[in-house]
Amino acid sequence: MKGKKLTVAFYRRDFRRQEWRKAWDEEQLAALFTRCAAELSSLGYELQRVEDENFTMEIKGYGDLLNSVRIRCPQQGIGNMCLGHIIGQSANLNLAEDIERGINRVAFAPETIEPEGSDKIVCHNCGCGC
Repeated sequence: MKGKKLTVAFYRRDFRRQEWRKAWDEEQLAALFTRCAAELSSLGYELQRVEDENFTMEIKGYGDLLNSVRIRCPQQGIGNMCLGHIIGQSANLNLAEDIERGINRVAFAPETIEPEGSDKIVCHNCGCGC
């Protein structure tokens, strides 16, 4: 079986308010990716973290922060969806927790994700088309 590539891409972020910059915890994110990469590799997934410098998201709230995170896994039918589309509303406003929810949903339950181009509005006007 050929492995599945699951990529979490981070768009460049332009924080308009300091409170949302505090939601970005690099140490917590690094630990999350180390742990998730190990867990997913045993299941045939290659987890990648990339910085996508081609787009900049203006971060005015937590929804914008979610939408600056994109998950890609073509083998699961996920092209470049924003995290807000994949998980819907955040329960605890914890970015690492939300990214883990998104990764797990793509890896283990992609059929539960609203398809791209559907008429259900789940994200915050990020321009992804959902």
